[in-house]
Amino acid sequence: MIDLSVIIVNYNVRFFLEQCLHSVYKSIHNINAEVIVVDNNSVDRSCQMIREKFPDVILIENKVNAGFSRANNQAIRKARGRYVLLLNPDTVVQEDTFSACIQFMDSHPDAGCLGVKMIDGKGNFLPESKRGLPTPQVAFYKIFGLSALFPNSPKFGRYHLGFLDKDKIHQVDVISGAFMFLRKSVLDRTGLLDEDFFMYGEDIDISYRITQAGFKNYYFPETTIIHYKGESTKKSSINYVIVFYNAMAIFAQKHFSKNMAQTYNFLIHLAIYFRAAFSILRRFFLTIINPVLNAAAIYAGYKFFLPVWESSVFGKEGYYPDTFIHIVVPVYILIWLLSVYFSGGYEKMVRGMDLIKGILLGTLAILIIYALLPESFRFSRALIIMGTVWVIFSAVGIRFLLSLADKSNFKFGFFRSKKHIIIIGTEEEGERVYSILRQTRIKPELIGYVSPDESCNNLNFLGSVSMIEEIVKIHKVDELIFCAKDMTSRNIISTMLKFTNAELDFKIAPPESLSVIGSNSINTAGDLYVVHFNTLSMNLNRRKKRILDFLLSILFLAVSPLTAFFVIHPGRFIKNIFTVLFGIHSWVGYHPVSEATISLLPRLRPGILTPVCQLESTNQDRKTVEKINMLYAKDYSIWNDLIIIWKGLRQLGSGPNNIIYSSHNAD
Repeated sequence: MIDLSVIIVNYNVRFFLEQCLHSVYKSIHNINAEVIVVDNNSVDRSCQMIREKFPDVILIENKVNAGFSRANNQAIRKARGRYVLLLNPDTVVQEDTFSACIQFMDSHPDAGCLGVKMIDGKGNFLPESKRGLPTPQVAFYKIFGLSALFPNSPKFGRYHLGFLDKDKIHQVDVISGAFMFLRKSVLDRTGLLDEDFFMYGEDIDISYRITQAGFKNYYFPETTIIHYKGESTKKSSINYVIVFYNAMAIFAQKHFSKNMAQTYNFLIHLAIYFRAAFSILRRFFLTIINPVLNAAAIYAGYKFFLPVWESSVFGKEGYYPDTFIHIVVPVYILIWLLSVYFSGGYEKMVRGMDLIKGILLGTLAILIIYALLPESFRFSRALIIMGTVWVIFSAVGIRFLLSLADKSNFKFGFFRSKKHIIIIGTEEEGERVYSILRQTRIKPELIGYVSPDESCNNLNFLGSVSMIEEIVKIHKVDELIFCAKDMTSRNIISTMLKFTNAELDFKIAPPESLSVIGSNSINTAGDLYVVHFNTLSMNLNRRKKRILDFLLSILFLAVSPLTAFFVIHPGRFIKNIFTVLFGIHSWVGYHPVSEATISLLPRLRPGILTPVCQLESTNQDRKTVEKINMLYAKDYSIWNDLIIIWKGLRQLGSGPNNIIYSSHNAD
């Protein structure tokens, strides 16, 4: 009889799934086990990857996104193991994780479900490893932040059971759905997952039903796994708040008394409105605070130095009319703010040089407009130049102060500093991984290699992994990259835990993979380095492309009477101008190819022209077209778009190259 059935539900997380499966197969090495993956209609080639690299996986391919509960139930019905493990694809398990769990469950016949100690990609303990039942009282404490204020309180901290030692075995109410080690015979008694829960809450429900059936749920910290927490579970997102709390409401209606369920529903809806309003206001505040402070500082600066300038140059205050300070200066401010925005000056991570560049471009635009105005509207170039100096000084100062107040949302530096990395692995595998990193936008600075083998005396290594703390300190390392081919998951995790309080990032490179995966915190998506890092996915380049589309549409509209002489289908060309102008299409997009291939590239509007148009022959095979699309995204520049448009001028009146993009057909 099979001892264990490992079930993984996947949806468009191919690289994480690949890493997870590598660790799973290491952990089942000496166990009679089967691995079942249910794919919920992914379009990122997940199924192809499984067939090529993990042929022993039992793969179930759904044609729609069936949700977490239904997909798991599909696999549970096929499972033949004494135990069933529901495992998230964004996890890494240790080599002894499964054997330790089986041993514990075999020695505790009262155990219906088991959860393990989970850490995030930075080595921080994840509190959802152990949870209490979300009764109305517990939910109230969580919703209004009392559980966060007093996490270790037996009264207020019951949601995450913070008062229980995270390093000791405990009986708990709820096991996390990221790792649920279930006794199959218990599932036969309680029934499968409730499919009314699409994404959240099913773990609470099945945990509760297990205890109602007379069995116990155990938190088992004698093995540890990594759980990368993605953006899909970002706690501040409105979608998460609505879906999560609605799942809790379904649970209450199902298991609590009518009066208690009504109280619970009231709290839940109150929580949704409260958290959604807070999330919207917070996001709005973070979006506007920088430009609002910039605008206020610029206006205040002009109010201060305008009378000083008037007195020193003209001998009196009030030389310029009120129109200047009340109308002209706000227009200057608007131009500077727009210029900074389109230069990327209001992104989360901003370089001082990009900020200054945006301000100078705004000044150039103001001077050009100034030169075109009638004499009566030209006040003073000197005031524009003085304003520019003040704008640079104030904008840099404000951004610096914001970065000190909130580093997560307002990162700032004058120059792009390279990450200092160390790769832990054999020389051969380390060089392979480094070759991947060199082909990404990151382009880090390699400090050196660290041997995973304690007995290695190769001079090409900085030392062995046992010396890693001292190596990181001496070389001021920003990031450690582990070669999973050369290190066990257990050693990787134990090494990470040595730096829990350090400002250090971690990545894991699966063997024979073109990806390097990591995560910085519970609320950030796993960072992913892949060979084809698409520069077109950068917000700055996407804005540049949209501005180019807009400006070219205006230009083409202005010269449209002349286009009938050289553009095929002039009427269609006029229609294309307006569809591009309003953001329905782009002048240049990907060449038509399969949906699976397009889904791997940054989202883009269907193009009137494509990169293939610049070739002498547009009759290219599929692989060539895929490569051309990838290179266009990877090495995007405005100049490339202009070349494509110049070579395809006669085709500007053709129909757009529409592609079926699933949910990715718009920016």
